[in-house]
Amino acid sequence: MSIKQQQTRKGVVYEVRFRGPDGREVSRRFRTKKEATAWEATQVAAVARGTYLDPAAANRTVKTVADEWLASNPAKQATSISRDVSVLRKHIVPVLGHRRIGSITKPEVQKLVNEWTTQMQPRTVVRTYGTLRAVFNYAVASDWIGRSPCRDINLPKRRATKRRVPTPDELVTLADAMRSDYAPMVWVGVVAGLRWGEVAGLRVRHVDVLRRTVNVEEQVARGAGGTTIVAAPKSDAGSRTLTIPAQLADLLSAHMATRGLTAADADAFLFPGPDGVGPLAYSNWRRRIWQPAIEAAGLDGLGFHDLRRANATAMVLDKVDVKTAQTRLGHSDPRLTLAIYAQATDEGDQQAADKLGERFMPRTLRVVGEPRANRGHDPSRRKSRRQQTPDDLRKLSREGGIRTRDLSVPNAAR
Repeated sequence: MSIKQQQTRKGVVYEVRFRGPDGREVSRRFRTKKEATAWEATQVAAVARGTYLDPAAANRTVKTVADEWLASNPAKQATSISRDVSVLRKHIVPVLGHRRIGSITKPEVQKLVNEWTTQMQPRTVVRTYGTLRAVFNYAVASDWIGRSPCRDINLPKRRATKRRVPTPDELVTLADAMRSDYAPMVWVGVVAGLRWGEVAGLRVRHVDVLRRTVNVEEQVARGAGGTTIVAAPKSDAGSRTLTIPAQLADLLSAHMATRGLTAADADAFLFPGPDGVGPLAYSNWRRRIWQPAIEAAGLDGLGFHDLRRANATAMVLDKVDVKTAQTRLGHSDPRLTLAIYAQATDEGDQQAADKLGERFMPRTLRVVGEPRANRGHDPSRRKSRRQQTPDDLRKLSREGGIRTRDLSVPNAAR
């Protein structure tokens, strides 16, 4: 470490040469020796505290850091990577990609979020901001910047959407409106509560009709470039074995028999793509199979995920304990089971109203304005305070009814 005075065409400068903990030499120039000495002292103190940051590291561009962040987690699911790549390419790199990571300020991030809010739905804005924040958090964790500009950012409020919970009759109508080779997907979705990708990922070896179980081991997902891939569930909780009712086991058995599938076809998909072999692609399935069926059934706006919500809501109404519901739905956190999927239904609301009425209100309650029964004129009833005269009050006082001070009697006589 040293401070040297140098003569340049713009005048005298003081150059500080400093070697960081990683052995790399860093140099900076200052106009005055006082500034140079102060900066040198700051770097020495940072090394001693373990908070030293290489000044050159903050010169990395946002795009460079984003690329390194994407490659930093080998355990990340292909679907998550695909989503993050799309967000970076569409919304982040075109605006900030060329900028130095250390030059981005909090107000700039807030301004960008505000612009997104005018262009996208609140949920999309929150997801997009989550990707940007993750990139800067990675830069902080890598000691390239000391503080992330993604802090205390005001995000648009996400309004909870009231989703439709289909009735049993509507489910029958929907299944009848679907192509017969895909109709069982409705019952797997609502009875087993599986996600669309988990239903599409079911193979023959995943279903045991004798033991009435379904193993969730794979799911169909969207990979890089929009390709359809088969991957493991996102979390350990997603890999699970579910018991299914006899009706569903019989339905799946009949479905496999119709397709000519036996135990020898262990790797065959229960619900394959148009080629009859490979996995379904969600966008094509939704356009060719689901959309025509919900229109024919008069259930416009119903999504396949609403079947899963109906499953969770039914378990709550039927008083299935939260831990069991969490396990069946494949949630890693029971709060997700209650907060996101368990929605109030008309049936549940009616049950709650009836129970509250039984608890707090008598069965025979006088209607407001209705005269009380057996409330005839009783001459012996006492007069109201407003009807009583001063003589009445004195009489009551003497008889022990209402004790009042007789203002007509002097204090000495009281």
